[in-house]
Amino acid sequence: MSTHTFHTMGTVASLICADELPSVGCLAAVARVFTDHDELFSLYRPNSELSRLARGEITLAQTSADVRDCYAQANDWRLQTNGAFTAHRPDGLIDLSGIVKAASISRAADVLHGFGVTDALLDVGGDALALGTRHGRPWRAGIVDPADATALLCSVDFHGEWAAVATSGTAERGEHVWRTGPDVYRQVTVLAADIVTADVLATAVLSGGPEMRDDATDRWNVDVLTVDRDGELTLSARLRDLTAQPR
Repeated sequence: MSTHTFHTMGTVASLICADELPSVGCLAAVARVFTDHDELFSLYRPNSELSRLARGEITLAQTSADVRDCYAQANDWRLQTNGAFTAHRPDGLIDLSGIVKAASISRAADVLHGFGVTDALLDVGGDALALGTRHGRPWRAGIVDPADATALLCSVDFHGEWAAVATSGTAERGEHVWRTGPDVYRQVTVLAADIVTADVLATAVLSGGPEMRDDATDRWNVDVLTVDRDGELTLSARLRDLTAQPR
């Protein structure tokens, strides 16, 4: 077992490999995925394409294919979630932060596969994607208690198609999601087959509230854990069977 960490996108990324010791080239390529995306999409970087677009220095048509593709994907999710997930801030500014981290994790997983890494867990700021197993056992991810960052609400074993978990909430970043429904949830965690679906729907449910939560579990093959403003937990039926007490 080997663990490798690096700072990216304002958070910490952790790569845990079950057996393989990744080469220096592999680790550099994984880190580069996040660096490249941050340089393209970060609104905190004045020279990023998104920052230049926000200032009117370039048009969307003049941005790179990666930016246009990500924007198109975000718009597709806006339509699918009836606006609960969106690529636009209330002032109209294009902000792709709600999908970029997950897209980076997904691309980094492709890089790992390309280097022959088949059993690993990639966690970036609490959003995790599992590859293969940990010596034949499922990888396990902990879901942090929004009331206590040092404690876990529960832990989740990745089984079969459940390879990704993503959490959206207000505990660390405050109110950074524009609510389209009732302001009910403090934290939302989604378990899905891919990290982009998990991350987008976690944001959409936080934004849209209980109606969006029910819509997500009806329309997508996902499971959802929510924490409301009073600290009450709600788990979808299948997720109750996949959770375990932290150990």
